[in-house]
Amino acid sequence: MRKAGFWMVYVLLTIAQILICNYFHVTPYIMLSILPVMVLCIPIRVSTTGAMFVAFATGLAVDFLSEGLLGINALALVPVAFARKEIIRLIFGAELFSRKEDFSIRKSGFGQVSLAILLAQALFLVIYIWADGAGTRPLWFNAARLGASLAAGFLVSLLIVDTLAPDSRK
Repeated sequence: MRKAGFWMVYVLLTIAQILICNYFHVTPYIMLSILPVMVLCIPIRVSTTGAMFVAFATGLAVDFLSEGLLGINALALVPVAFARKEIIRLIFGAELFSRKEDFSIRKSGFGQVSLAILLAQALFLVIYIWADGAGTRPLWFNAARLGASLAAGFLVSLLIVDTLAPDSRK
């Protein structure tokens, strides 16, 4: 996908996340977010600092335009951007960086992409739930929310990763 095309899809998915935050409250146990996979799919040629700025701006935009605490998505999303290259290096190997190519389900396999999504989602949700609860909710509620949100977010993220990280060989 061309660079301009990626960023256009990224902005559209940010708008979709704002709509999800505003209109899709199924239960208090599920916090549905596609933001971690969006940050994970930022092209490899973007530096960690650049990805952190993009993550902060994205999180702040979602916080400002949806209900909720201002800064909570930004707080949880910046560490995902910080760990993005290490997650990619850990799961997909260093050869992606040497070839300067992005990952996709077709190139890297469903299992590896699923593991990367789960790591990014788990990091985001642990920080988000910790900051949202701020010691006021019991551990069982936070654990149930983490599990349900991780499962729901993973399923939706599988659709998003195919949109943001398509195989260039198609």
